[in-house]
Amino acid sequence: MTDNIYSIHHCSLIVRDTERSRVFYQKILGLQKNSDRPDLGYPGAWLDVGTQQIHLLELPDPDAHSQRPEHGGRDRHVALLVKSLDDIVKKLDESDWKYTLSKSGRRALFFRDLDNNAIEIIEAK
Repeated sequence: MTDNIYSIHHCSLIVRDTERSRVFYQKILGLQKNSDRPDLGYPGAWLDVGTQQIHLLELPDPDAHSQRPEHGGRDRHVALLVKSLDDIVKKLDESDWKYTLSKSGRRALFFRDLDNNAIEIIEAK
């Protein structure tokens, strides 16, 4: 292990519609758009998660021919720590958004975003 690598800067998720996904992440998770994203020649957005970021990258239909596992824990996903899992459950329930509790029994849940990306939410101890 190296002392040089000490943190994750960002993770990237593939989306079909940047603005639609940005609104979803702001509404459900309360993330804020980072205005530092330069013009990269394709649509996307950077969202702040504490000192890290989620980068939304727009592609027309990247997973059109793939099968995805039902439970997000068996799929590629981003995991976010939260102070209160109950706050996220409330927002998901209010939005009538499907989620599953962690199969491990810990205070965590999984849901999929508008483009079928798996998101894990873990309550910090």
